[in-house]
Amino acid sequence: MANGVLLIGWKRPVPGREQQAMDLFQRVTEYYANSQSEGKIENFEPVILNHHGGDLNGFFLIKGDSKKLSEFRHEDTFVDYAIEAGYCLEGFGVVGGAFGEKVSDNLALWSKHIGK
Repeated sequence: MANGVLLIGWKRPVPGREQQAMDLFQRVTEYYANSQSEGKIENFEPVILNHHGGDLNGFFLIKGDSKKLSEFRHEDTFVDYAIEAGYCLEGFGVVGGAFGEKVSDNLALWSKHIGK
């Protein structure tokens, strides 16, 4: 059951590396689809944002069990794609987070610190 997420975001391709970024997007999409079929992740959504003047222009949202996502994030293929993305995409980053029932758990932990 999904209780964790990975948000894998970027600003834009590095000038001169646009084709590499497009090829990487296609390979990563296939990798995520295979990982979903193998049960490593529950699902994923690629998102391209409209122009808005901000630093985040696209991302993948990957949902799954937080422990499985941690393992997934450390797979050689994932790390290799992240290294390549850092080379051909400006503002590339990977951020873990909570989803579903895990949000309530995190809020309960947070509430301990906000004036009991």
